[in-house]
Amino acid sequence: MPRPIERPERIRSVLDSLAISTDLIAARSLVLHPEAQELVVAAIGDDGREHRLTPAAAAKWREMSAAALSDGVVIQIASAFRSVDRQAEIIRAKLAEGLSLDAILCTSAPPGYSEHHSGRAVDVTTDEGVAPLEPEFEKTRAFRWLSKNAGRFGFALSYPAGNPSGYDYEPWHWCFRATEV
Repeated sequence: MPRPIERPERIRSVLDSLAISTDLIAARSLVLHPEAQELVVAAIGDDGREHRLTPAAAAKWREMSAAALSDGVVIQIASAFRSVDRQAEIIRAKLAEGLSLDAILCTSAPPGYSEHHSGRAVDVTTDEGVAPLEPEFEKTRAFRWLSKNAGRFGFALSYPAGNPSGYDYEPWHWCFRATEV
């Protein structure tokens, strides 16, 4: 029998309110991601929304997006830091739409377990006519560029097809993993 996962009381309370069990977390070997304490604006979206990351991730994001642009490829942030509370709101909204918790947890991490909490994850979009957060992103020049070059900047694709966390394939989700590149 798996050992109970230790997590802050706040996370436990949020998970309980959403009926997300410790067994599910353990079965998928999900990693707790504490909320980043220091965030800076990494980019501002076309809609004026500030996308915040940790200082190191933001600096590398800016370098990477400039390098992509110099190669004629536009990469933009669709989503960056997300709080535990915001993650819970997203899941509650999907439940209200009638989606099952199992279906939701194929595309959305349980609160406390999203890489977005760390301030190091970005959901990437491009100007190539593909809707944000869709699997078709993998057919873009932006995805091909990221696949070839993101590692130079410390970013890695978090959820490839068949990933052990049990999430659907997310070609748009990249996480800054290097503390020094």
